[in-house]
Amino acid sequence: MFYQKNLPRRERVLRVLAGLLVIVVALSLPLAGWARGLIVVSAAAFLFFGLIGFCPACAMVGRKLDAKGKK
Repeated sequence: MFYQKNLPRRERVLRVLAGLLVIVVALSLPLAGWARGLIVVSAAAFLFFGLIGFCPACAMVGRKLDAKGKK
């Protein structure tokens, strides 16, 4: 891949679970169309970055994993 993973495994799992939870809650609440869409897209991005193990914001501040894959 073209990126260096910068998220430890436990944080990746938490991001995936949080993304799924937010998507389910946003789809079940009576929100306006654009608000629901914005929340779902944001949660999907959080879910995506959890799945691939790379966070652009963490990369911008220089966060890196050690050789064992932990911070």
